[in-house]
Amino acid sequence: MTKKAPPVPPRHVIWLGWKLVIILSVSLCVFALLRLHFQSDHYSSPSSSSSSSSSSSFYRPRSRLSRANLEFHGPPKLAFLFLVRQDLPLDFLWGSFFENADVASFSIFIHSSPGFEFDESTTRSHFFYGRQLKNSIQVAWGESSMIEAERLLLSAALEDPANQRFVLLSDSCVPLYNFSYIYSYVMASPRSFVDSFLDTKEDRYNQKMSPIIQKHKWRKGSQVTCSASIYIIFRASLNKLHKKLKQDEWITLIRSHAEVIVDDEVIFPEFQKYCKRRLPLDASKGKLNAKLQKQNNCIPDEHYVQTLLSMAELEGELERRTLTYTVWNLSVTRMESKGWHPMTFTYGNAGPQKIREIKAINHVYYETEYRTEWCHTNSTSVPCFLFARKFSRGAAMRLLSEGVVSPFDASALLATNS
Repeated sequence: MTKKAPPVPPRHVIWLGWKLVIILSVSLCVFALLRLHFQSDHYSSPSSSSSSSSSSSFYRPRSRLSRANLEFHGPPKLAFLFLVRQDLPLDFLWGSFFENADVASFSIFIHSSPGFEFDESTTRSHFFYGRQLKNSIQVAWGESSMIEAERLLLSAALEDPANQRFVLLSDSCVPLYNFSYIYSYVMASPRSFVDSFLDTKEDRYNQKMSPIIQKHKWRKGSQVTCSASIYIIFRASLNKLHKKLKQDEWITLIRSHAEVIVDDEVIFPEFQKYCKRRLPLDASKGKLNAKLQKQNNCIPDEHYVQTLLSMAELEGELERRTLTYTVWNLSVTRMESKGWHPMTFTYGNAGPQKIREIKAINHVYYETEYRTEWCHTNSTSVPCFLFARKFSRGAAMRLLSEGVVSPFDASALLATNS
């Protein structure tokens, strides 16, 4: 008795089976590709030939498209972002500065201590009334909270689509020119002004940041630099305290770079965890001091923006210098006790000759890169600095009385405050 052959499945059943196999295979391939893409974005190897392109994948801002579609009418604005401890001690100088400006061409934002308000009782200038952020935080200088405050300022300023340039300033900054000149200088350049260079001398990079932050992308934004002629002047007059010209971390940004900083959710958390200031020597800790001094000494606000823009492959869009002039006290004794700090300009040393010297600087030299940065904006040679710090009230009054910002009678201010 012969066995019957098994029945042959209908053709449509066979086709359905093949379709299921094909769909399952395609789905697995797509899943695998997406997983590889995700891993390469977050864990790209520094030695990989594609490391530069993969590192930039961090910085696809969530809201970039919606912000880009915002339209504004009228002139582009220059946003002045003041990061202050509490009040603005030089508000009388800035008030005079803004009096000569078209109100449609600038905006003002202030990050002060939580709860502090700028009104008739706390500031001399109406330009600052109500300009404080409502969501400000308590800032500890030299810690990651300073970066967070900068991000809050930028976030608030980005809400206005007319704001196209963003200048970060401290409570001791002064303008070296009138509004018209500063506005034209900044708006003429399609680049951000961010002091940024390879950090090869100081042990600030923490290996725990890898692989999120790659060491070859680590940047710093503060360094001893000077033009030769001005350096000779400083050595002759200030050699006892070893004061030198030094770049500062105060930045000026184009809008797209401000968006990158505000939308970053990857690099900032790494800074919060691993970029911390080394504790100063403490006699009560005894032998523990030796262990503490071996820790990385990372100052977050001197590295964050520079490293972020480096990893986002945006360094080609920068003027790698600051617009804010500072003289730093590099006294060894002072450094050991408090760290390096800006020298304060007083009424006595903020005279016309000193201001002319600052305005005459047209290049800076970067020791770690053997690079001379000639100061340009939109391919035109220009003075390097538009602002300066750290100025006392007396020094600011002298600038006003001598017409640096605008004609002003300092005696009127003294009479008002007496």
